[in-house]
Amino acid sequence: MSLKSFAAKIFAKSIRKKIDLWAANPIDTQEKVFQELIATAQDTAFGEDHAFDDIACHDDFVKYVPIRDYEAIRPYVDRVVEGEENVLWPGKPLYFAKTSGTTSGSKYIPLTKESMPTHTTAARNAMLCYIAETGKADFVNGKMIFLQGSPEMTEQNGIKLGRLSGIVAHYVPNYLQKNRMPSWETNCIEDWETKVDAIIAETIDKDMRLISGIPPWVQMYFERLKAKSGKPVGELFKNFNLFIYGGVNYEPYRAKFEDLIGRRVDSIELFPASEGFFAFQDTQTEEGMLLLLDNGIFYEFIKADEFFDEKPKRLTIGLVEKGVNYVMIISTNAGLWGYNVGDTVMFTSTSPYRVVVSGRIKHFISAFGEHVIGKEVEQAMLEASAGTDIRIHEFTVAPQITPSDGLPYHEWFIEFEVAGGDLTAFAKALDASLQAQNSYYKDLITGKVLQPLRISKVAKGGFNDYMKSQGKLGGQNKIPRLANDRKLADQLPLI
Repeated sequence: MSLKSFAAKIFAKSIRKKIDLWAANPIDTQEKVFQELIATAQDTAFGEDHAFDDIACHDDFVKYVPIRDYEAIRPYVDRVVEGEENVLWPGKPLYFAKTSGTTSGSKYIPLTKESMPTHTTAARNAMLCYIAETGKADFVNGKMIFLQGSPEMTEQNGIKLGRLSGIVAHYVPNYLQKNRMPSWETNCIEDWETKVDAIIAETIDKDMRLISGIPPWVQMYFERLKAKSGKPVGELFKNFNLFIYGGVNYEPYRAKFEDLIGRRVDSIELFPASEGFFAFQDTQTEEGMLLLLDNGIFYEFIKADEFFDEKPKRLTIGLVEKGVNYVMIISTNAGLWGYNVGDTVMFTSTSPYRVVVSGRIKHFISAFGEHVIGKEVEQAMLEASAGTDIRIHEFTVAPQITPSDGLPYHEWFIEFEVAGGDLTAFAKALDASLQAQNSYYKDLITGKVLQPLRISKVAKGGFNDYMKSQGKLGGQNKIPRLANDRKLADQLPLI
């Protein structure tokens, strides 16, 4: 055993004990976070507007602070973007993480000097919990690869702007720098296919032991490695035994991964977002990820089936139940208050509190991290069909993760009333509109992670036949505009 792996095991046990301490006292831990957040932000513009001086408990918070999504809190964010201080949090943020908005382009999520360390510490602790549980620490002696966005940033009014994964790249601890791949220069490559080729050139003959990234991106890396070397990834990297992922569900990719690797490897799931690092898989034996209750985030939960009620009940951690679908609401040390991130979670355990991500409060596609929502595809359909002879009866959209040829893509299943005109031009117009609305989707297209969307024609009556088969024909039932799987899509009759 190397000195490095020996030290990692000792450190891991120490961190695990600290985690277990707060995890065993969830209500007190969250109350402490709540009080610290309110006290720190009392004199900010938001705090003054929402009577933080009068907030002593959660009931007061509910009274004074409504639930908001990004568009609702945007007037405050815009003031910060313009350079104003002490708006949502004392001073100015260190960074803005640029992320995709649901209704009006990009969002600018603040990262403060208090919140930034929580992202890196959580990722580190996920690995340390794995070491503490399994005793496997040899990966610290080999090379590690983190497939992420470019670390290059711009600056606006004294605040640096970039993608979260690229910002985090600046915070890789010194003891991992020698092991970390790819090189800084390669990491700065914007075009994804070019970047993957450069990563392959740098890593193909290295002792890779830990690989981390969003599953579809890592899958492309593995496929090209295997094609170039003629060997399974597990034979190429004989000591590769740990895959760390987040952003999308791994299960649709697992069988393909095991085929590409040639064996099963351990995995750790993370639940990060620009708004905060919420949870990580802390054990290999239990379902779900440990909700991080001491990470500068105060959580509220609303039952998903009550979310659109006029006054849904906002629950704190001590009131949640297993197996219920909740919308997760956060208030953070980055200055987000009563903020709806859009994610829904279910608790798999309440001792300690572990969650699985059950989806989004709205229908969506995020098979590749793009977060495309119903409003965007409907707007694209309206824009693309305007001024044409094309008439649509019904449509839905699903991801095609494993096409028979080329890159993955979004597949639009359309039942036409009239399919006049040039459908190739129509598809291009749909794709252009979607890219204009959703910066994540645009990045995936321009980065050549996805190819432009494809249209499949549904037979006349196909959607009605499907709804009838599900016992949902008529009434208030509607065809989902999109889904993150192909359960509906694969049952539609095509022509």
